[in-house]
Formats: sequence, structure tokens, C-alpha cells
Amino acid sequence: MVKQENTQLTGADYLKATLCSAVYDVAEVTPLEKMEKISARIHNQVFVKREDRQLVHSFKIRGAQAMIASLSEEERKCGVIAASAGNHAQGVAFSASKLGINSLIVMPLTTADIKVEAVKSFGGEVLLYGANFDEAKAKAMELAKEQKRIFIPPFDHPLVIAGQGSIAMELLQQNAKLDRIFVPVGGGGLAAGVAVLIKQIMPSIKVIAVEPKDSACLKAALDAGHPVDLDRVGLFAEGVAVKRIGDETFRLCQQYIDDIITVDSDEICAAVKDLFDDVRAIAEPSGAVALAGLKKYVEQHNISGENLAHILSGANLNFHNLRYVSERCELGEKREALFAVTIPEKKGSFLKFCQLLGGRSVTEFNYRYHNDKSAYIFVGIKIAQSNEKDGIMQELTAAGYPVVDLTEDEMAKLHVRYMIGGKPCKSIQEQVYSFEFPESQGALLKFLQTLGTNWNISMFHYRSHGTDYGRVLAAFEISESDNSEFDQHLKALGYGFHNETQNPSLKLFLIN
Repeated sequence: MVKQENTQLTGADYLKATLCSAVYDVAEVTPLEKMEKISARIHNQVFVKREDRQLVHSFKIRGAQAMIASLSEEERKCGVIAASAGNHAQGVAFSASKLGINSLIVMPLTTADIKVEAVKSFGGEVLLYGANFDEAKAKAMELAKEQKRIFIPPFDHPLVIAGQGSIAMELLQQNAKLDRIFVPVGGGGLAAGVAVLIKQIMPSIKVIAVEPKDSACLKAALDAGHPVDLDRVGLFAEGVAVKRIGDETFRLCQQYIDDIITVDSDEICAAVKDLFDDVRAIAEPSGAVALAGLKKYVEQHNISGENLAHILSGANLNFHNLRYVSERCELGEKREALFAVTIPEKKGSFLKFCQLLGGRSVTEFNYRYHNDKSAYIFVGIKIAQSNEKDGIMQELTAAGYPVVDLTEDEMAKLHVRYMIGGKPCKSIQEQVYSFEFPESQGALLKFLQTLGTNWNISMFHYRSHGTDYGRVLAAFEISESDNSEFDQHLKALGYGFHNETQNPSLKLFLIN
């Protein structure tokens, strides 16, 4: 199958190309698993297509194999070249190696070592070049001409698109009763391949494209009526961080995609957590984009009782990204609300505030003494429904507390919550303690009722990490002569504790 100049391939052409592609020489038929927990939660039957189970942990092997396997003997002798910072690179390297073809992958200088080593382990040669993908791609195109190598594009080629369409064939064989399929979009190869094939065989199935809000190149193209360049592209879901949709992929998506939805980073993080909770898959952010869109689409359109599938497109995750994912997933599920509250700096005000919250679960509490009149606190509260946040604000306002909703404040979520503190404006006698709070209802109130009315709390930081114990750092205005009595109260409290007053980092940044 070769795309002729000025010739548009039909849906039937793509169906034939997919059926004839040699993807299964290296790719595997991946399972379609039911997600029991989320199915019950959103009242639909939700299925996940496990493309993370490919040998390269991504669907990209399908398109790469389909194109490389079609090369003539003469073309194979020339070798292949690609530009990629991740999954496409591994797919090309693996496929070429299996066919005995030399491959050169141009990767940006900033590419993580784990991805560079993965490409090498699959038999590919690596050239690190350029500050970003565009510079790496330009270099790859230049080398393709110089060395007469065959350039393997990541998405915008009919053979690559047809190879990705093999996923749709498997979906129909594994569950022919699907109502909707949710597909992540980067350059559009996967979405185009799935949509064109589905519409040739079972056009009643809806195909929904899902994009991150900060790299929605397909939506921008649909709005403009043609592919356009995005001004900037967010890199959190780097596997779908594409500046411009492909020309051929756009043509097919425009013709065959039924709808499109965008999701933010917090919603993607929540989907990563859902995948782990339900099927113990650890998806890269781009791999969870489709599930994030599925959940949002169901809520927006009040869908229930349907069979819904989404594609987990990859699992080549930088392990350290899990820290961010863990931190943001509750916000993405709308299960946590963040507030800035002003409380009076007087005896019992901290306790009174916590009593006002009642039985609600506090996920984070940052407090630092500032002056003799008032103190600002940063508080996270676990909520069951999104409208519960408004009720909390009304309760706090009615009680006389000035309150600001920070739940959607990106600076608050990304930076401020970790930077609250500083040294007090005047010199005070403080003792600093670390505590292990049992993660149970009433633990914070017990702490305050035991200690808060006896000694002034001058600093407090608590963050729930989902473990059996919450870590707390607190400072108290205590003279050395009161230490013995204070220790007795600590022992009566029954929580694990340790005096941290001499800690060098605290002396540098938080205490006088």
C-alpha cells in the first residue's frame, strides 16, 4: 500500500491495509480487561485495552512494524531512521532489529536515560541531538537524505495508520457489543486508525478522541478546519504532546471521529490511579488520557448502562513522575478541596476551627504563627462530591472566617502548598516535634484537645500520604522549664513523637 500523490485513500483501502499488515510478526494481541471498580462507580461497563502489555510497553510497535515490514529488500539494506523521545523510538528499534534492519533513532538531548537505554536494548543506534523533538526530527530528515535511510514517521503515514488500526480489529473480536471507544490523540495515528476501521465494520460504535487541554492539536485543527500549529505544548503527557496534527490523520479524524473531549493534568493523574487500583497497571500519563476522557464524557453526557472501552496506550513511565501523580490524583477526582483561611491568633482558635470541620477528613494542614492578630492556614479537605466544597465555604464564612477557594489555583497546588512557613516576625521560644498520627477519624481533634489548649501551637504541617500513619511537624511555644510537663502530655497522647528542635534544616528555614 503506497500513498500516491494527490490520491486520498478510502476507508475500504485502510481496512484492506490493516487486514494485510504484518503487525503480528512482532506485536501481540493484547487483552481487553474489565475494570470492575470503576464500572460500578460510574454505572457503565468499562473495559481497558492493555497496549502496555506489548513487548515495548506501547501500541507504537504496531505502526512501526506495519511500515518497516512493507519495505523492499533494497530499502531494508539502506536502514531506517526515526525521530522520537519515547515510544515510537522503541517500536522502530524493536521492529527493525527483528527484521535484521539497521536503525538509527535521533532523540533530543533532554531525553531521559531510561528511554535511551531502552532503545539501545531493542537494538537501535541512538543519536542525541537538539533541545526538543522538532530539532531532533529536522536532524533525522537531514540524515535520511544523506545516508539514504528510510524515514519512519510516528503517525502521519497510511501504513503507520493502518498498523495502529489493528487495535480496532482486536477490540471487535474481543467485545462486539461496545457502544463507545475512547482513544488518546497525539499526532492522530492511533485515533485515525481505530476510527476508520471501526466505521467500515461497525459504524454504530462511537469513537471519541481524547486530548490533554495543553496539547489539543486535533481540537485546534477541527476548530480551524485544517491542521494548525499550537503556540505551546504541555509536556506532562509527553507521549501525546504534539504541536501539530498530521495532515492524513486529520483528514481521517475529521471524517470518522464522532466526538472529542479534553482533560487536564489532574484528571489524567486520577485516571493513572484508577488503572492501578483496578487492574494493577502503571500507565504513563499519556496512557491514561483515554480513561480520563471516558470518565469526564460519561459525567458530562449522563451516560449509563453502556459498554465503554478505552486504550491504555503505553506504560513507559519515568518512575519519579509517580510522586506528582500521587499528589494530584485526588484533585483530579474532585475528592479534595483546598482553602486559604484566616483565623485569629488567640488561644483555642485552632481547635475551634477544626471542630467546625466536624467529621470531615483533613488531608493537609499548614499553619505558621505570623503576628499577634491573625494567622493564615492552608487546608486540604477530603470531599465525596464536588458540590460539598461550596457547603464548606458557606459554613466557614458563616462562622466568621475569611476563606479563599484554592482548589483550581495552579500556583497553590504546584508551589505554595510546599513553601508555607518561614520564621516568625518576632523571637519566640519554640520546641519543634515530629509526630506519627494514626490515619483515623478524630486523630487531629484528639491531638488538639490534649495539647492545643495548654501550649500555643506556633507551627503545624500535616499531609496524608495514604499510609497507616500521617507525618506531622509542629512547633509549640514552650520554655525549657515546661519541657517535663509537656513531655508527660505527649506520652498521654499516645502518638509517636520526636523532638526536632536541633534539626539544622529547621534552624535554617523555619525557627529562630
